[in-house]
Amino acid sequence: MNKESSRKRSRRYDQRPARTSRKAGDGDSVRLQKVLAAAGYGSRRHCEELITAGRVQVNRKVVTELGVKVDPGSEEVRVDGDVIERPTLRYYVLNKPQGVLSTNSDPDGRVRVVDLIGDSNHLFTIGRLDRSSEGLIIVTNDGDLANKIAHPSYQINKIYTVRVAGNIQREQLAEVRQGVYLSDGKANVESIRVKKRHKQTTELEMILAEGKNREIRRVLARVGHKVLQLKRIAIGPVRLGELPEGAYRELTVAEVKALKRVTSEPSSPSTRRKYAKRKGTTGNAKRKVVKKTQQGRRKKSDDSRSTTPGTTRKSARGAARNSKKRSSKSSSGSSQRKPAKKRNVRKRR
Repeated sequence: MNKESSRKRSRRYDQRPARTSRKAGDGDSVRLQKVLAAAGYGSRRHCEELITAGRVQVNRKVVTELGVKVDPGSEEVRVDGDVIERPTLRYYVLNKPQGVLSTNSDPDGRVRVVDLIGDSNHLFTIGRLDRSSEGLIIVTNDGDLANKIAHPSYQINKIYTVRVAGNIQREQLAEVRQGVYLSDGKANVESIRVKKRHKQTTELEMILAEGKNREIRRVLARVGHKVLQLKRIAIGPVRLGELPEGAYRELTVAEVKALKRVTSEPSSPSTRRKYAKRKGTTGNAKRKVVKKTQQGRRKKSDDSRSTTPGTTRKSARGAARNSKKRSSKSSSGSSQRKPAKKRNVRKRR
């Protein structure tokens, strides 16, 4: 009973909202840009720009060098003269509607994602969606985690459902799988498959590990199909599920743990390929594995075939044995053959 009750308690704990009591920047001496990112001042790169611009002070002294370590518990850190607060780390997932901006600042005063949540703890979005797109977006004040999820070296998969105009063909899908060159470099898609075909539109599922600006729209436009609807349904282990449009919820402890687990170490393309083979994979990788196995079987069958004409389905050894038998029969038959009778031919006079 004790083990069962402890399991139930741990399961309930994993499903709790991940609004922890841990403060941003708790621990030993850490890099200054990490402290700023944990306090919600943006990604580490943006915090590095704040430091080099001379906007950050440590114990009333301006710091412009990167790599300086501080102890957030005992040292005072200021940004633009304001002492940074160490807010409680919070994690939200929101179903972004069309027309809402992912940016944190908009001079025109349009509706932003952070406006829908209404939390003032230096929140920012992870994995931006353009104004016309919708679906899952993570909002947090954990700058360290946000930097890892957004950085391409960690290869966090994002899953999208896409509805395009027209009926996309196999050749066009193969072209997208091979990679499409855009103005800012080659766009690689982890997977693309057809979910459903209609008379005038096609529903696709696409998986991306690194995102360029409006990448999916530009890639599909290159193969001649306009995107009519784009919706993100997953970022790594976090799924959108049945969350209504415009609604949000806090990530559970289990979801935050899963995100930190997949961002513990940067991944390389070689390790991803090994992992895909080990897991059996689905989609494009699975088709490639099936194709390779079919080619291997054909090669084996071709090697097993005999080169002697008339014995293509037998092994080379069997073909040689049959040829020896035929030669021995022919030699024995020729020795026992009787001489032919002479014809009676009338001589002409």
